[in-house]
This record gives sequence, structure tokens and C-alpha cells, in this order.
Amino acid sequence: MKPAAAPPAPAPQGLPPPLLSARCKACWLLLGVLALVVASFASLDLQWAQFASADAARSMGRFIGEFYPPDLHPAFLRQVLAGTWQTLAMSMLGTALAGVAGLLLARRRLRLLLNALRSVPELVWASLLLIAAGLGPFAGTLALAAHTTGVLGRLFAEAIENAPPGPAEALRAQGAGRAAVFLYATLPQVLPQLMSYTLYRWENNIRAATVLGVVGAGGLGQLLAFHMSLFHMARTATVLMAMLGLVALVDVASQLWRRALTR
Repeated sequence: MKPAAAPPAPAPQGLPPPLLSARCKACWLLLGVLALVVASFASLDLQWAQFASADAARSMGRFIGEFYPPDLHPAFLRQVLAGTWQTLAMSMLGTALAGVAGLLLARRRLRLLLNALRSVPELVWASLLLIAAGLGPFAGTLALAAHTTGVLGRLFAEAIENAPPGPAEALRAQGAGRAAVFLYATLPQVLPQLMSYTLYRWENNIRAATVLGVVGAGGLGQLLAFHMSLFHMARTATVLMAMLGLVALVDVASQLWRRALTR
């Protein structure tokens, strides 16, 4: 009878990890990222001296001074209010459409389609949809919905996959169909998380909607592009103030709603 093999000797303590261990792989990855950052700075023509010069500071000071005072005439404020409402409506409707479409695609696990939708930025979607839908907020709404469907669909799919399987298995054992299992077992468990994701994307879509107007998709962005192109700095300042106020208002409202959902 052969004697039992002796257990392997414990690794000596205090020695550096092997070259290809998990810890060293993370170090090599970090060094690779730092090398890419350094190479990026070296390959770009960044004129830091000109940016920090006194002439640049004076030019920026003159440019900022042209924004004051903002144009607060009632007729123009009515235009800004209409553009603010358009931007808000575009973000809300686009996010709502994306939430429904993302949930449907997440259930069917169409990962390739979701990846394709979110890989195209909102500005590109808007430029493409302007050909079919024409100038105005309709194209902007569809652009927001298309991109956000890809984002929310991916997040929804992961939330559904990570839901506890117990309630769903209990309903299947009782003979319930797939739709009933999803509506009465899976969806109630993940609904707060899905709503939180949707509200967060709404915050992002408010910012995106203000930019989409630059390509003619309506809202505050279209007002901003128009008045900046004519060097109406006072009116541009008013539009920027409306943008900042709208984004701040939506951020606060979204945070309050998400906090209420997690209680």
C-alpha cells in the first residue's frame, strides 16, 4: 500500500504575486489605460499656452459680457416658454415610448437589436428621422425613443433575469401561462427598479432633448441654435437660463420620485 501523498507546501508569505496573477493583470490593465491616456495627450494638438493666455481671457470676458442683460420681453418669454414645454414633452413622451418598447424587447431577449438601437446617438437618430418626419419635435421624440429603447431594454432585461425565481415557479406549478407569470410574479418584483431606471433616463433625455433642437428637432435647442447663429446674445442668455432651470427642475422631481419608489 502506497503512503498518502504529502499535502503541498504552503506558498511563502510576503512574496510578490506571480507576473500573470489576477492582481498583476489588474496592474497591467491600469498601466495600459494610463499609456493610452498619455498617448492621447501626445497625439492631439492641445494648445494649452494659447488657451491660458491673457488674450484668450479677454476674449472670453468680452463674449460672456455680451450675454448680459438677458432678453426678458414678454413676447420673447412666451416663445421660450413654448420651447420649454416642447422640450419637456419630447423627453417625457420619448421616455414613455422607450419604456414600453424596452420592456417588450427585454422579455424577448433581443440583445442584438437593443445593442443596435443604443449604439446610435440621439443626434444621429434625429438627423435620420428628420428625412422621414420633417423638422420639428416629432423627429426629436422618435430619436429619443429609439436610443432610449436600447438603453432601457438592456437594463430591463438584466433586472428581469436577476429577479427571484420562486414566485414565478410557484405560478408555473399551478399551470399559469408565460404572460400571467410575468404580470403577477416577475413584474411586481422588478417594477420599482424598472421605474427607477426609467426616471433616470428621463433626466438624461431632458439634456438630450435640449441638444436635438440644434439639428431642427424643435424645443429650446432650436431656439438656441437660431439665436446663436444670428449673434443674439441677450436672447441666447434667456434660452440658456430656461435650459438650466428645466434641467434642475426635472433632476429634483426625478430624485424625489425615485426616493419614494425605494421606500
